[in-house]
Amino acid sequence: MGSNTSLFVILVLGVGAMFLLSRNQRKQQKAQQSFRANLAVGQQVMTGSGMFGEVVDVDGDEITIESTPGNRSRWLRAAIAKVIEPPTEDEADDDLDDVDDEDIEVPDDLSSLDDGPAAPEPDTEDPGHK
Repeated sequence: MGSNTSLFVILVLGVGAMFLLSRNQRKQQKAQQSFRANLAVGQQVMTGSGMFGEVVDVDGDEITIESTPGNRSRWLRAAIAKVIEPPTEDEADDDLDDVDDEDIEVPDDLSSLDDGPAAPEPDTEDPGHK
């Protein structure tokens, strides 16, 4: 009788885990559908294949993205993976603050720096006389 109880507990835990996972997936799908439905001209986006660009036209399920000036391509709305939020001024300042001038070492005498391997000497022998 103990094995039946263990089997029942494992079965209940499995069903509960499946329920929680499917619920999370539905929430994610709804969030993606919501942001795709609200795509607007001027937003920076990334496609599912990793192309970045700016939305320049929205026509039903067709989104036109400009990746570089003058380079436009049309995509299905479902191909847009996410909206790229521009960094705020605080984030940009934080990135600059991460570099500490004291961490950079500059030698006093730059002539001591190694220029790397020397270029090979040109072959002056006539290849026909070896």
